[in-house]
Amino acid sequence: MSNDAMAMAAPAGAVTVKKKWMREVVTFLMVFGPGIIVMEADNDAGAVSTYVQAGAQYGLHLLWVLALLLPVTYLVQEMVVRLGIATGQGHAAMIYKRFGKWWGHFSLIDLQLVNFLTLVTEFAAIALALGKLGIPPVWGVPAAAVGLLLLVLTGSYLRWERIVVCLCLVDMAWLFIAWRTGPGASAALSHAVAPTLPPGGLTSDLVYLVIAIVGTTIAPWQLFFQQSCVADKRLRFSDLKFARLDTLVGAVFTIIVAGSMMVAGSAAFSHGIPFEDPAQLAMELAGIAGEGVRYAILLLMINAAILGATTISLSSAWAYGEVKGWPHSLHKKIKDAPGFYGAYALFVSLAAGLVLIPGAPLQVIILSVQVLAGIMLPSAIVFLQLLLNDKELMGEELVNKPWNNVANWTIIVVFFGLSLILAAQVLLPEIFTF
Repeated sequence: MSNDAMAMAAPAGAVTVKKKWMREVVTFLMVFGPGIIVMEADNDAGAVSTYVQAGAQYGLHLLWVLALLLPVTYLVQEMVVRLGIATGQGHAAMIYKRFGKWWGHFSLIDLQLVNFLTLVTEFAAIALALGKLGIPPVWGVPAAAVGLLLLVLTGSYLRWERIVVCLCLVDMAWLFIAWRTGPGASAALSHAVAPTLPPGGLTSDLVYLVIAIVGTTIAPWQLFFQQSCVADKRLRFSDLKFARLDTLVGAVFTIIVAGSMMVAGSAAFSHGIPFEDPAQLAMELAGIAGEGVRYAILLLMINAAILGATTISLSSAWAYGEVKGWPHSLHKKIKDAPGFYGAYALFVSLAAGLVLIPGAPLQVIILSVQVLAGIMLPSAIVFLQLLLNDKELMGEELVNKPWNNVANWTIIVVFFGLSLILAAQVLLPEIFTF
């Protein structure tokens, strides 16, 4: 996608962009997509619940945690971008090729398990929000599943990307909700840049929620998804600068949206509103901020779940296709990549069906997702770090620099510690007392 390539590929009669800054803008718009999608799709149903809960319990006191996570999210996903551009292959394929079949299957099985359980929570959120909107989940959940299938089963990467980017931009509505329900931009900015502890100080509940925020903001599927997405979009070395910018824009946008969710949740903190989930909060806020806010939160919950569902399912389908050696591209028609599209359809259908089973253990699934995702993330980043230090694979230009390694190993060590604490706290709630 260099400028020369763009000129050669231009059809007869096309307008030639002569000014350098305009060429830069056009090139960026062509590269734009994977970064913002992978970042904003992580503000899925589970993230909405976590951020809103953080605001409801502690007001604005944890906004600084999100601010600290901004550079971390960018650094991790920037590594994925470099690896995807250098190899032209997905993350699962590279683990399989460079570390062998055993580790390849280990990472694949872990990814599929966590992704499927997370996918179930996305459909659970859709069912919850639809119920508050007066739509029976028995009709709404299958309709959502069909919509997710139609979104992907078109054989067009560009069409899928454009639709999903639009869904990402819909999340800007959270800024409106934060403005309608929160204490104001100056108070939010103050808590974001100046770390403070909430009243009551350091408690086990606070530690748990901080770890949950970290685990929610960076998920294992993101590593697999963005690298496969970069490979499927066929980005090359000349696109690296703009792919990095795409990722940075996505990281900033996602943290701002996440902060807005936390600010919206703080309305429950300041007004003393008890609630169990964001859908219930939406109902309670109607009396304070109006019916528009109620409908907006419920619809944004569904939007978040759809974003999470399509990206998580695709990361699973891409990874499975890579390891199996099947054709695995959104550029291909269904008849040319039946295994890839079949895997996507199977994951979506099974998750939607499980949610509709009366008495399904959704809470157990949600807890399992927290533990498994927390345990898997550090190991997934270790694979990523080792691959990024392989000069034969990356070349001198894209291999990790010394400062990259210092930053990345620090992130890995911190994540390992937080993952162990999270797993212990979920499995043994009484182990941490202050």
